[in-house]
This record gives sequence, C-alpha cells and structure tokens, in this order.
Amino acid sequence: MSLEDFPRYPLLFGPSPVHRLDRLTAHLGGAQIWAKREDCSSGLAYGGNKTRKLEYLVPDIVEQGADTLVTLGGYQSNHTRQVAAVAAHLGLEAVLVQERWVDWPDPLNDRVGNIMLSRIMGAEVRLDPAGFGIGIKSSWEQALEDVRRRGGTPYGIPAGASDHRLGGLGFARWAAEVRQHEQELGVFFDTIVVCAVTGSTQAGMIAGFALQDRPRRVIGVDASAEIEATRSQVARIARSTADLLGLRRDLTDDEITVLEGWAGERYGVPVESTLAAIRLTGRLEGVILDPVYEGKSMAGLVDLVTNGDIPAESNVLYAHLGGQPALNAYSALFTD
Repeated sequence: MSLEDFPRYPLLFGPSPVHRLDRLTAHLGGAQIWAKREDCSSGLAYGGNKTRKLEYLVPDIVEQGADTLVTLGGYQSNHTRQVAAVAAHLGLEAVLVQERWVDWPDPLNDRVGNIMLSRIMGAEVRLDPAGFGIGIKSSWEQALEDVRRRGGTPYGIPAGASDHRLGGLGFARWAAEVRQHEQELGVFFDTIVVCAVTGSTQAGMIAGFALQDRPRRVIGVDASAEIEATRSQVARIARSTADLLGLRRDLTDDEITVLEGWAGERYGVPVESTLAAIRLTGRLEGVILDPVYEGKSMAGLVDLVTNGDIPAESNVLYAHLGGQPALNAYSALFTD
C-alpha cells in the first residue's frame, strides 16, 4: 500500500509552513537552519504534532462508531489537549487520563496551560498520581471500561497517538510535504532535527523519507531521559510504518538515530541547556519553544551545529512540534 491508500480526515490548514531562521543561523555560524512549524498548522487548540497524527485515526474512529475518545498523558500533555480538540471538532466526548509525569513544583500545574484548554473544550479530565511512562497503563484501561459500562463506545488512543497501527502515517506524510517544499524552494534538507519521546513522530519521518530513497539524516533528540526505551519504540514504529507503506526493503540501524545528552535526568524538567535554547531562539527569532520538548531538541541542534557534528554545508530542517501552552505551568522560569 502507499500513503494515498489510507483514508485521512483533514485537520490541518494544509502543509505546515517552512521558513528560514536567518539570525539563528548567523549566530551559530554553521549550517543553514530552517523550521517547519507544526505549532501553526491547524486551527484546533493551537495545533501541534499530534493533530497531524490524528488525521489518520479519525476515519478509523468513525468506522468503529466510537462516541468517546480515551487517551492519556501527563498533566501538561500536548497530546491530550489535541485529542480533546479533535473530539470537540467531531462532536464526540473525550476522557483524558492525566498522570503526574513531571516532577515540577508549580502549584498550578494541574490548572493552567494544556489541561485548562482541555477542560474548556469539554473533556473529562481524570488526574492520576502515576509517574512518567510511555506504555499502556491500567488507569487508561479502566477509563475505557468505565465508558463501556455507562453505555458508550470508546476509542482508545495511546500516549502521543504513537503505539497505534496508524500512528506513524501522519509524519510519513510530513516527509512527503518536505519533498514538496524542497522542490518549491530549490533546497535539499540533508538533516532533520526532531524531538523524540513516544516515538511515532520521528518514526513516521524515517519511514516516509525511506520511501523517497534520498540520503538524509533524521536526528531524534531524546527528551524522555529513558533513552533505550525511546530508541526501541522509534525503531519498532518506524519499521512497522515502513511495512504498512510497502517499503520493499528493511530499514537499517543507521537510519534510526536517537541521541541523548539534552534531556537531563527526568522527563519534563528543563536543564540549563533547555533554558538557554529557549532564550536564544526567542531573542533571535521571536520563535517560542517549550521546556519539555522543543527546548531540548533545539539545545541538541545548537550543540550539533556548533561542534560540527552537523557540517557547515548542511541544510537543517528543525521540526517545531508545538507545545508552548505548557509554558504556563513553569511560572518559576524566566522571571527576568
């Protein structure tokens, strides 16, 4: 099968925009840096990378006759906010299991940012004390059963919409968009930099670019602080997505690159390099990053360009995945 064979429900304005980061490029003095902006790609609740993934889940949701979307994430999950938005858009209910994934002492962590937006959109929010983990949780299974018990038809969406048969398709399509941008702009992006946690964003890119058969690096910057679990999940989803799309070869290990060094010791807790990357990108470009994902992937990009791991002749495409609403839950930061 090809990507065009899978039904897709449009939730985006169109291809997410691409633009140069000229001042950041000049400041780093190396590769040419561009950004592709999932944070401005949709009119649903500030968009983000999960909205693109959900385009391929919606036809399956409709086919199964579901009336309630059930998913999980942290208190400040971008994913649960986007599921709530899609549920509202489709006229469905949403049950969100929100776990305490981040050990961050903001007293309003469960009342501002993403979780506030989900409540505004009518989602049922269930706070749970469980810690970070990208796998299947008993609290999520309980929520599915509760919906069934009260007569509903639930549709379960795993964390990040990642560990789902169709979870990688959205970013395989992203890879096809990049090829379109390249043709229009007359540039080849030999290096992609993207944050990696639940895995299907980078995995979909890897599968999508493999179909194009042009040599380029897709560098995942781990933000989970659980590098082996993240690498394993990216690899598994990339290979299953490639198989789904009919790639007639096996993905090689060197096509799957997830680097550690910028996550810190705990998921969701910013470190000095995170805060420096947020400030740098904000002050040079007016582009806002978050402290959980994009601040960490940008910190990786900055170091990789500065130390020459990404060569000066490269054209780098930074995948901005959204997530800025979570900044509201980090009120102790950036007080000057």
